[in-house]
Amino acid sequence: MSVRPRKKYNNAISINKSYQVILNPLITEKATQMSEFNKMVFSVPLSANKFDIKLSIEKIFSVKVKSVNTILRKGKEKRFKGILGRRVNTKKAIITLAPGNTIDLSVGV
Repeated sequence: MSVRPRKKYNNAISINKSYQVILNPLITEKATQMSEFNKMVFSVPLSANKFDIKLSIEKIFSVKVKSVNTILRKGKEKRFKGILGRRVNTKKAIITLAPGNTIDLSVGV
């Protein structure tokens, strides 16, 4: 049985692509508590993968990323004025930064 070689990824990512992958930071109570443990939470498109998210964060904020965890949240079915509708699906990325690296999100506000 042969082993299939891993897919080669291009480590170069443009700044435009980086800003398309990272939509916005999520500032919630839980995300603020996670920042004490060197973790940040960002909203990303459904099509984004962990490798692209890691490269984008490193390019935009000039930090070293230790790991990336993603969460896909399914949209709920809701009623609005008696009409059944559905909220959109969202994807969150939890970024763990390497020791000694920080991202200050209050600077851009």
